[in-house]
This record gives sequence, C-alpha cells and structure tokens, in this order.
Amino acid sequence: MQGIIIENISNLYKIKEKKCQKRTSLATTFEATARGKLKKDDIIPVVGDIVEFSIIDEKNKKAVVDKILDRNVYIKRPKLANITQIVFVVSSIEPKPDLLLLDKQLAFAEFLGIKSLIVLNKTDLDDKKEFENIKKIYENIGYRVLKTDAKNKKGIDKLKDELKNNINAFSGNSGVGKSTLINGIFDDNLSLEGEISKKNKRGKNTTTTIKLYEIDENTYIADTPGFSTFSIEEISSKDLDKYFVEFSKEIENCKFIGCTHIKEENCGIKQAIKEGRIDKSRYERFCKIKEELKQKEERKKW
Repeated sequence: MQGIIIENISNLYKIKEKKCQKRTSLATTFEATARGKLKKDDIIPVVGDIVEFSIIDEKNKKAVVDKILDRNVYIKRPKLANITQIVFVVSSIEPKPDLLLLDKQLAFAEFLGIKSLIVLNKTDLDDKKEFENIKKIYENIGYRVLKTDAKNKKGIDKLKDELKNNINAFSGNSGVGKSTLINGIFDDNLSLEGEISKKNKRGKNTTTTIKLYEIDENTYIADTPGFSTFSIEEISSKDLDKYFVEFSKEIENCKFIGCTHIKEENCGIKQAIKEGRIDKSRYERFCKIKEELKQKEERKKW
C-alpha cells in the first residue's frame, strides 16, 4: 500500500491511501504509527511524505508506516516534504507588507527548486493602492502575482486554478490571511481564522499543526505554522545572489569574479539598478539578507 501523509499529530500519521485497482473501495484515510526500524535509523516521517504502509486493522483504519519513499524536497522547519509550490501570502495592510521576509522566502524557494506564487491579500483595505507597486516589482522579475480579498472571496477562483496538480504550502506572517484563503477555497471553516491585534497590528498565530487539505486528485494545500520564523541558513551568503533571479543575467557584467555586489566598483548589479533593470528596494533587502547570513556564519565559527 502507498499513500501520502496528510497530517502528523504526536507521531500519529494520517495517511491518504493512493487509489489501487486491487482494492475495490475508494481511497481512504488511515491512522498510522511508524515502524521501529524507522525510528532506529532516525528516519522520521513528515507531512507530504509518500510512504509504503501496511494495514493492521481494516475496520478501524489502523496502519503502520513501513518505508518512506525518496523525497524530492525536504524543508526542515516546518517539517514538510515533496511540496511543488509555495504560495507566499502578503497582506496589503494590517499587518504591513513584510517584503524582507518575502524576499528571503523567494530566495529559499529558488534554492529548493520550488515554484513560487505571490498572493497580495486584503487589497480591499489598501485605499492608497500601494499593493500595485509591489505587484509591479515582482511581476517585472517574472513571478506570478495574484490579488485577493479573502474575506469577500475575491480572486479565489484564480487562486484555485494556480494550485492545480501541486502540493502547495501556504506561507506568510500570521494575520496575513492564509487560513481565510484556505477556508475560501473550500467554502468551509477548515482552519481557525486568526484575528489581528488592534493594539500592535501583529497577527496572532492560531494554526498549531501542519495539515494537507485535498482540493481534488493530485492537488493539496497545507497550512504551515513556523514560516513566520523562516530561516534560510542553508544558503551560503556568497551564493545568495544566485537565488535573486533578476541578478543572474547582470552578474556577468561584474568586473571581478566573486563580486559581492556591495563594496565593489564596476558591479553589474549596481549598474543594472542605475539603469532601472533591478529594483533598488529589492537590492537593499538583498544586502540586509546577505549581512544576516554572514553574521550567522561568523557565529557558527565560534
């Protein structure tokens, strides 16, 4: 038997069975534990894993995980495997758009080889239409950007189309509307919606577990707590420029090999900023992220 792990609570795994011709019944969900040999080998199943499992109690839908198949992608925090697309949800207002976090996550998605989709939510609250500038910046780079008003279910149908045939992880700070979007997609209260603190305008995280929700066959979405403390330390500071996609064709214009694009003269990236091919604000965030990575690397040496 094969299936995909759709939820993990205290080392109990919910597995959605893969449809099999040998079984006449429809694909169903089993509750499973992991075999001791997996724990012995320090192999821990995570949500998104494709696994082989054995049924130990057909009536009560109990099973045991025998083997974890090879992972295409693995994210350490939050623990998630085999996702093919990350949906980066950014609030237009309340909370304020966190573009530094977005750029970190986009770089990490490029590092992992995962597709990116940017969703600008709460556009109905942005009277100044500042989200249009954000949309322009990222569309000019080549990213897909959708505008949504999750509360009023505007843009939901377009979002559904973008999710098809993917295992999608929803990412973004608390309060940006991830859970509301998921609820809108299913037209149901699948995950508890967070409320924005009026006092400090920060989100209160209400999602406590990672869970995959099936939209249709071969299409899942995940609500993923933990991305608000997103870490990209797997990326070396000297390699960060490789994952800012608009930098790639400009790096060849740098005079020196190994150019950091910060202190050097005759830098292709800086020239591209002057000529308007690279957005200056995104370059400034690149510099901040690079410095953060360098500081963390220095601390590890000690």
